[in-house]
Amino acid sequence: MVMDSRDPDLSMLELHGVPGGAEAFELAAKFCYGTNFEITTTNVAHIRCIAEYLEMTEDYQEKNLIARAETYLSEIVVQSLEKSLEVLCSCDGLRPIAEEVGILDRCVDAVAINASKEQLVSGLARLECDDESGKLKMHCQDWWVEDLSVLKIDIYQRVIASMRRTGVRSDSIVQSLMHYAQTSLKGIERRHNWESGIVVGDKQRVIIEALVDLLATENITTVPLSFLFGMLRMAIELATSLACRLELERRIGFQLESASLDDLLIPSSQPNDSVFDVDTVHRMLVNFIQRVEEDDSEDSSHCGYESLSVKSPSHSSVLKVGRLIDGYLAEIAPDPHLSLSKFMAIIELLPDYARIIDDGLYRAAHPSLTESECKKLCKLIDCQKLSQEAANHAAQNDRLPVQMVVGVLYFEQLRLKSTLSGNSGDGSFSQRIISSSGVQSAAVSPRDNYASLRRENRELKLEIARMRVRLSELEKEQAFMKQGMRDNRSQEHSKAFLSSISRGIGRIAMFSPSQRKHQKSTKKPQVSDAKSRRRQRQSAS
Repeated sequence: MVMDSRDPDLSMLELHGVPGGAEAFELAAKFCYGTNFEITTTNVAHIRCIAEYLEMTEDYQEKNLIARAETYLSEIVVQSLEKSLEVLCSCDGLRPIAEEVGILDRCVDAVAINASKEQLVSGLARLECDDESGKLKMHCQDWWVEDLSVLKIDIYQRVIASMRRTGVRSDSIVQSLMHYAQTSLKGIERRHNWESGIVVGDKQRVIIEALVDLLATENITTVPLSFLFGMLRMAIELATSLACRLELERRIGFQLESASLDDLLIPSSQPNDSVFDVDTVHRMLVNFIQRVEEDDSEDSSHCGYESLSVKSPSHSSVLKVGRLIDGYLAEIAPDPHLSLSKFMAIIELLPDYARIIDDGLYRAAHPSLTESECKKLCKLIDCQKLSQEAANHAAQNDRLPVQMVVGVLYFEQLRLKSTLSGNSGDGSFSQRIISSSGVQSAAVSPRDNYASLRRENRELKLEIARMRVRLSELEKEQAFMKQGMRDNRSQEHSKAFLSSISRGIGRIAMFSPSQRKHQKSTKKPQVSDAKSRRRQRQSAS
């Protein structure tokens, strides 16, 4: 630089953009003047970058500073996962020269390769044998999962991408992603934008979007649903990109059958909106229905109607989601700010076979609904799918439209006739197979067939329950009749007793005074006759 300078009176040089600053330059100066110092994982990146900046190559001296730093990197750093991570953490502030000399790429690849070696050496699925019992033990996670959380998000992305290329297991990568999210998003840093009045967290928003991008290539089933819902709530709160939220919603929709009601109750972030974010749940449900339809198309292409099993996991998933959505509808129904169109859109998304009974929809008809809104909602309720308890309640509900009440009473009458006639199947089952339009389907799909079988089974149980109720009523009537007969017999007893008493009184009345006198008069001649006989006997003696 002195030779290239055109100033003959040059007394000072200014070095601009020195990587590592004064500390790194001091290490280079010590090397030039023969002062001993130790190369470590915390300073090797600074040494390599400052040596590159000062052009300390082999052209000027053998075993120059560049060569010394490269030897340490090759023989010490890249052989260890921990040391590679330490060097990566020390590269902050050394870009772009650290990128140019290849320190970042070499350490990133070293972390991935050593992680893959760790899994291979540890055996199959991180199992170790207990010498005493011989039982297999499984660790919760790889030891390096927590160590990766110290990296900056951009370096972490490169490490995860390299791990995929080297064959690191997907579950280990997911564990690392979850731990990184829990560590980096633990305390959300926020700043208030006074112009827009929105609370945002720039750093956390970038982290969430980067982690979601990494999740996009992982297997759907390996990511826990609770983690996805947590990420979605934070993504909504921090106003991340639309693509980020749609990706999380898509992944949640693919395993929506495993969600709980609390998971779906996501607070709305929009002012003057409903309490809960209904649009997000609607999009997740759309993704779930798309998955079911894709499964149906694959089943129809690979197997025929005869070979399709009724225990299809997709159908059981639809039933679970149907119960989940009905519970969600009942939870959000009291919200006065909820739009009826959004409410009904969620109801109409689920196919008919997703609900065995419509009690959930009936409970969702909240008292706050107007008469017109209640009428629109009741059009979506199938009166044949109401349980006995719900049907009895609906028949006495004054708020329901007259058409629905008439329909409930009509089907209850059919059920009662079927029960009394003893014919529990033909009439009611034919009514169930016929669609709401009154036209019987010519070709019933396997899923609809299974749903109708499930419905028939439920109806049979309900009819048996009704017969038991009717039987108990008949038994009560029989007991009442027996009691009446006993009461009649007791009345006849009392009449007989009264007649016997009257006859006794009549006998007593026979002994009147005139009769007593007649008896006395008849007794007197008998006494005189006896006396005359005694006298005759005495005279004869």
